[in-house]
Amino acid sequence: MTGVPPGELVLAEHRGPVLVLTFNRPAKLNAWTDELEDRYFALLDAAEDDPGVRAVVVTGAGRGFCAGADLQQLQAVGEVSEADRARRRPRDVPRTLRKPLIGVINGVAAGLGMVEALYCDIRFGSPSARFTTAFAQRGLIAEYGISWLLPRLVGHSRAADLLLSSRMVDAEEAFRMGLLDHLVPTGSVVDAAVAYAADLARRCSPASMATIKSQLSNDADGTYADSVARADGLMIQAFRGSDVVEGVASHLDKRTPDFPSLPVRSSDVPV
Repeated sequence: MTGVPPGELVLAEHRGPVLVLTFNRPAKLNAWTDELEDRYFALLDAAEDDPGVRAVVVTGAGRGFCAGADLQQLQAVGEVSEADRARRRPRDVPRTLRKPLIGVINGVAAGLGMVEALYCDIRFGSPSARFTTAFAQRGLIAEYGISWLLPRLVGHSRAADLLLSSRMVDAEEAFRMGLLDHLVPTGSVVDAAVAYAADLARRCSPASMATIKSQLSNDADGTYADSVARADGLMIQAFRGSDVVEGVASHLDKRTPDFPSLPVRSSDVPV
């Protein structure tokens, strides 16, 4: 039992064009459960095709972002069959969101909680932010793609250090090594992240941001020449769209651009 009704395991608050999602198991430092995951992914699915949502901020209630998998559930992991372990959808659903996903690390992000933080496009942190991979200390392996994600953020040797030792990294070190992109020393880190997200929503083309996110993902392991070639094709598509016209006109007119929302995923309109 989680002690929190399923519909309240992740809270949702609309702040203008920004959706704020909050993991809500503060008594357990927001430890991850299947029920919390289902609620989080359902809210991301809804945000994906909501034209009123142009960016998503995710954080944790209380003193932690997410302390990783609930250890009470892990106690029975050896009794779980392969059929039970089969997932209804991939763990990295957050990485498929076309809209900017901004993590607010307000406390500990451990194990799976750290992976979820790394799934975000950009991470804000408070001075109480802390990271630990935790896996080696639990007899586990580097799970859910962190062995791919982490070296690309901090480099191979730093990733090896963090994964092999499971040592705790504080906010200052996390900022220096690139686990945090913005360290907010005073005031509300959530408010700072929402202000950043609202600025993206106000000034940036949703279609452009979705395409750029795809480029960052698809070009990660390719060559420079392949990246240029793909960009050339995407640039032609962009020139044929209305967003370039609006982007240029709004700049010349010195006004805020009026970009359309993303088409829903079921639409035939290419993005």
